Amino acid sequence: MEKLINKQTKNLKKGKIILYPSDTIWGLGCDATNEIAVSKVFKIKSRPLNKPLLILVPDLSILKKYIQDFPDEALEIINKKEPTTIIYQNGRNLPQGIIAPDGSVGIRIPKKGFALELVKNFGKPIVSTSANISGKKIPKNLMEISDEILYQVDDTVNLEKNNFSTKPSNIVKITSEGKLINIR
Repeated sequence: MEKLINKQTKNLKKGKIILYPSDTIWGLGCDATNEIAVSKVFKIKSRPLNKPLLILVPDLSILKKYIQDFPDEALEIINKKEPTTIIYQNGRNLPQGIIAPDGSVGIRIPKKGFALELVKNFGKPIVSTSANISGKKIPKNLMEISDEILYQVDDTVNLEKNNFSTKPSNIVKITSEGKLINIR
């Protein structure tokens, strides 16, 4: 797996779009700090810019580089077993499309697997969005991903082809007052 991680890290550094098994579902990914790569993901998904993409980071130290204030309430959520994306107020150091029009940003630390190893090796956030056209059904596995997606990505991670997860992460928003709002 190390060889595969190194190959995809090089792809991310070159601004390429990859199709990979995230810690939840099959996802489209790119360097979340690369504005051109991020815009390509929006184009591939036919997704409006006002619907921001979430990102994966390897740990708290990297996460804190992309938000202005780390709320205490986030620690308990991050430590939960199930994959949970947290929407933080006041994102920073990320392009439009990652930071929402209201300034918020969705970030998850994967618990295990390829996605965690990839983001650790890359050392920067990567986009993690479902591998479907916006509004269409989320594919259960690699074989269900539409040709429209497959033909537009630069590389596909040939791993976990039969991943049958159709459950994206939970999403929780932490307001500036520290209130938790369950989004999904």
